[in-house]
Amino acid sequence: MEEAFVRLLCSECGKSWQKTPTAVPDVRSNFSCPNCHATRRFAEFLRTERDLEMVKQFQGA
Repeated sequence: MEEAFVRLLCSECGKSWQKTPTAVPDVRSNFSCPNCHATRRFAEFLRTERDLEMVKQFQGA
C-alpha cells in the first residue's frame, strides 16, 4: 500500500519537503519552517489546494 503525503513549501526561504497528512498540525495552527523559522498558519505552507484538501480529509475538518 502506498503511503499518502502532502508537499510543503516555505515562501520565505524556498525549502520544500514532504510529510504524511497524519503527522502535520491543524491547518489553522501556527507553524514554523524548520529551515528559516518563519512562522505563519500551517495551511500557508501547503503547496497546493490538493495538499490542503488531503490534510483536511485526514483531520476530519
